Amino acid sequence: MAKRISLREFQETLVARLTSAARGEAARALLGVESGHDLWLLDLFDSGEVVPLPTLTGVPLTKPWFAGIANIRGTLYSVVDFSAFLGGETTPHNSDARLLLVGAKHGSNCALLVKRTLGLRTLGALELTPDGAAADGAPWRGERYRDGQQKSWTRLRVKQLLTDPSFLDIGL
Repeated sequence: MAKRISLREFQETLVARLTSAARGEAARALLGVESGHDLWLLDLFDSGEVVPLPTLTGVPLTKPWFAGIANIRGTLYSVVDFSAFLGGETTPHNSDARLLLVGAKHGSNCALLVKRTLGLRTLGALELTPDGAAADGAPWRGERYRDGQQKSWTRLRVKQLLTDPSFLDIGL
C-alpha cells in the first residue's frame, strides 16, 4: 500500500526538488537498473533510450550472453544479456525486461538486456561504500554505493564497457 503523506509534506518535497533542479543537482541523477541479482547505476547521458524488450533474432556461433539482434524502429542493435555477461543467470524475456540502448551515444548500436529499470537515483541519497570499486578490477565497474535500505549499487561506466575486449568478443 502506498505511503500517505500530507499536503504540506508534499509541497515541501516539491519545493526541495525544484530548488535542487534549479541548482543543477538534477543533472547528477542516475538511472537504476536490476540485472540478475545486481543493482546498477548509469549516468543519464550514457543510459540512452530505454525500450520494452522486442523480439530478438538469435545469432549462431556467439557466446551465450549475446542475446541476439533487435530491430528498433528500423535500426539493428546487438543485444547483450548483461546478467549472463557477468556470469549470472539469463535474463527472463518478460514484460519487466528492458533494453538500454547504451551504445547510440558512443557511436555503437549496442543494447543491454536488463531484468528491469528501477527509476532515477541521486548521488545525494546514496552513500559511497568503503570497499570502493569491484574486486575484479574491470575498468567499467565504477564506485559502489549503499542506499537507505542497505542495498548495494555499482556504477556502470558505459564507455569503458563498450570498449572492453571481453565485451567485444562475442564469437565462440
